[in-house]
Amino acid sequence: MMIQRDSPASIKSAKSMTTKGRFDIRTLLFTTTISIAYLLLSAWLVGFKTDQLWLVVIFNACYYFSWHTRHLITGFSIFIVYWILFDYMKAFPNYLYNTVHIKDLYDAEKSLFGVVVNGVKVTPNEYWLSHSQSWIDITSGIFYLCWVPVPLAFAAYLFYNDRQAFIHFSATFLLVNLVGFVVYYIYPAAPPWYVQLHGFDFIAHTAGNPAGLTRFDQHLQVNIFTALYSKSSNVFAAMPSLHSAYPLVVLYYSRYHVKKGFQALFALIAVGIWFSAIYNSHHYVLDVVAGIACAAITIIFYKYVLIRSAIYKRMVAGLYKMII
Repeated sequence: MMIQRDSPASIKSAKSMTTKGRFDIRTLLFTTTISIAYLLLSAWLVGFKTDQLWLVVIFNACYYFSWHTRHLITGFSIFIVYWILFDYMKAFPNYLYNTVHIKDLYDAEKSLFGVVVNGVKVTPNEYWLSHSQSWIDITSGIFYLCWVPVPLAFAAYLFYNDRQAFIHFSATFLLVNLVGFVVYYIYPAAPPWYVQLHGFDFIAHTAGNPAGLTRFDQHLQVNIFTALYSKSSNVFAAMPSLHSAYPLVVLYYSRYHVKKGFQALFALIAVGIWFSAIYNSHHYVLDVVAGIACAAITIIFYKYVLIRSAIYKRMVAGLYKMII
């Protein structure tokens, strides 16, 4: 049987149609309007930052470079929404809406999880503050660096292997954050390092602090965590620990999509992040437990309630069509 090959003219025509489809006037107007509106709103709410401009450049570059990159950036827009919401929290500090919990949270932590050292009861954070080790500083720092890259890497894996699973994982990730953000405003909470530096007095506009992670930077002579926490949206957002929630979401979805070895790795990373949060005085044990509970409750709600909704099913189907 003879196979008819496309002529150079037909190939050129197809490419032209593909390019024209990517750059139609309605799409250009929409993305341009959204980009400008985002930059203006960001400048008004939290002040202009180069990060915002880079986000716009990367989004538009991916959206127009090819159909594949358009599908990719459209799918990952869920994570962009998370980043924008997190950034905008700076404009609405949670301590303006409810009393910040400092001493009561510290006392509860000491009562439930305190350890006795030389006859004095201290929190686990205080124990590790006086028992730090260089190798633990470095190891815990490495684990803590995984809190966003690992979920993003896993999302990318799902995107290329199972688009439906990618949508469900990404939506669960966003929903966990939304639940966490709501709790931040209902129950503003100071992290352990705040008590170590400022005691139990509330000080508004307190700058972010890398706390124990400073030792990681010092050991390796880098500026990773110092730079990262200088951009903190709100230091009074320790409860729940979303650092502790993310790895549980990854671990849950990994059960169906990766081999046992990777599942074990994700479990190790989860435990490592939970320990690191306490070791480096970023969270109390109570914060970590709350983060784990936040992830577990959201996963259950998503699986047994939201995903069964007819409206949500249509939304998932619509997004699926946009990224295949």
